[in-house]
Amino acid sequence: MSEHVPETDLREFLRTRRARITPEQAGLPPHPGVRRVPGLRREEVAQLAGVSVDYYVRLERGRSTSASVSVLEAVARALQLNDTERNHFFALAKPARHRPRTTATQCARPGLLRALENVADIPALLLGHRLDLLATNRLACALYLDFDALPAGERNMARYIFLNDAARDLYNAHISPAGAAKHEQ
Repeated sequence: MSEHVPETDLREFLRTRRARITPEQAGLPPHPGVRRVPGLRREEVAQLAGVSVDYYVRLERGRSTSASVSVLEAVARALQLNDTERNHFFALAKPARHRPRTTATQCARPGLLRALENVADIPALLLGHRLDLLATNRLACALYLDFDALPAGERNMARYIFLNDAARDLYNAHISPAGAAKHEQ
């Protein structure tokens, strides 16, 4: 009973698919001189796929275990794989799954919190990278919303502006021409 090595299967699959496509079929200009390999060279596949030659060689040898789906798609297009071949190629190459990055909870720096405490005559908010509310002063709580009363996952300015009816009313009153006319009276 022979045992299949996945790297060998991938290498053989890509080698045979390269061999069946001529440079002319792939849209490349004819290369002068005698070709030592039938079909496309590794360099030509890499060029067509938009990856480095070294990267493609590692992929073909089964040494790249973290190939992205977009790279595999580009190689499949370069080799003009049909749907069945493409599915087989993806099964052999085992593309890296996109893992959502866990984001660290942001905290306001002590110096910024002290500065926010000293802002007493206007509403002030301290926002994080994704518009998460890190801190507010008393006037901001009175004007907008008491964000501290919300669950932590809902303390976000974009979420507030787009999903909260009170925010819509507040902004419409100050931005729309009808609201401006009311405000001028």
